Amino acid sequence: MTEPGETTADTTAATTGEAAPKTASHDNEPNPKLRAFMNSGWADSERHDVTLSDVGVWASKRRDALSQAFPGERLVIPAGTYKVRSNDTDFVFRPHTDYVWLAGDQTSDAVLVLEPNGTSGHDSVLYFRPRADRSEGEEFWRDRMYGELWAGRRPSLTETAKEFGVETRHVDQLADALKGDVPTRVRRGEDESIASLLSGARRDDLKDNELAATLSELRLVKDPFELEQLRDAVAITHRGFSDVLAEMDKVREYGERWIEGTFFRRARAEGNDLGYSSIAASGPHATTLHWIENDGTVDNGTMMLLDMGVENRQLYTADITRTLPVNGEFTPRQRELYQLVLDAQNAGIAAVKPGAHFRAAHEAAMEVIVHGLDAMGLLPVSAEEALDPESMLYQRYTLHGVSHMLGLDVHDCSAARSEKYRKGELKTGYVLTVEPGLYFQADDLTVPEDLRGIGIRIEDDILVTDDGAENLSDAMPRDVEGIHNWMAS
Repeated sequence: MTEPGETTADTTAATTGEAAPKTASHDNEPNPKLRAFMNSGWADSERHDVTLSDVGVWASKRRDALSQAFPGERLVIPAGTYKVRSNDTDFVFRPHTDYVWLAGDQTSDAVLVLEPNGTSGHDSVLYFRPRADRSEGEEFWRDRMYGELWAGRRPSLTETAKEFGVETRHVDQLADALKGDVPTRVRRGEDESIASLLSGARRDDLKDNELAATLSELRLVKDPFELEQLRDAVAITHRGFSDVLAEMDKVREYGERWIEGTFFRRARAEGNDLGYSSIAASGPHATTLHWIENDGTVDNGTMMLLDMGVENRQLYTADITRTLPVNGEFTPRQRELYQLVLDAQNAGIAAVKPGAHFRAAHEAAMEVIVHGLDAMGLLPVSAEEALDPESMLYQRYTLHGVSHMLGLDVHDCSAARSEKYRKGELKTGYVLTVEPGLYFQADDLTVPEDLRGIGIRIEDDILVTDDGAENLSDAMPRDVEGIHNWMAS
């Protein structure tokens, strides 16, 4: 008898050659009469109205760009599979970003293969597990992982081919397709079982790393479809923040958990999910950069730092932070600190333009922050000395850089080579965050007592345009009076 989640072999699988369904140890073994009854009497559920999607059009262009980078080589990009949450329960599936970018599809256990054709580049084939035929076999009603009656409807091969404009085959044919002495690169990290299918292919780890880097670098410039999705994610995120402010009575009663839950409701209602674990940090929790426990109280007189983003239906995410006074208005001291961070952010955004180096926004923002800290008497050295690369003592209060790329991942294009990203120049179509912050730890004796436990961060999503930058999240108030009005409304 097998443990939960393992495959149970039975007479049907043995006689038909069909893979046994994934069942649990406590599932009943069906008798022949039940099998015959379950395999009959079902209507045709094939979707005949499927047409080529917008993302399918753009995915084809992206595959062409990747093909040009690796002529004569086979490229294998898996979507990944389910990840265990606990025992025999899994997290909700989310496909690997590079797979989504190249295929448009969001199906689990799929693999995109670009096979060199010797003439015009590559032929693309999408291997995945389609919905099972209901006239034979038992997958659709017994398989806990893939069965339609257990896990929901999966598309057919034909439906997927029409929707994404790519040839499709059953994933059971993948092993044969990967045979042969063909130089092969694999996007690793999501499905390690792929390596076992490549016994005859010529591979090395360095080439796999180059594939990952190239994909990230190709994704740095967002195409029009991607920009549309990012605007959508930002708009939903704005509504999610407003939902929180509309429920401030509940926020004060139930604390950070209510913020997290309220925002998540909007993310699921209009998008796919959260783009990352929400940071709902009130009071001194705001000085912890990645505070995701979200189990604290929200008290009048303090501020709450909300770093949250919705992942939309096409899996693009926003990443926005606002620091807001719990009772609706900043105190004079809070306002002074907040304005300093806002001035720094404005300087950082102004530095974003084509040809500027990636760290230009960070350097401009830190120039403002450091001189502000110096004017407040909080630095042990002069502003000029603090800004010296041999010093940088101000980082005790700022902690992090102010930018990262944004797109399908909240920290997008992370496999790109340093010279193309962190040491590179900004180009039209890049989308990045600008997010300076000030963090005075509750036990920091180098700052006045009234500053201890205060954390402030302001973050917006910035598109590099031909002549400068566009703040995609500019509709969300961030100046002092705008925040007061937003919260009052």
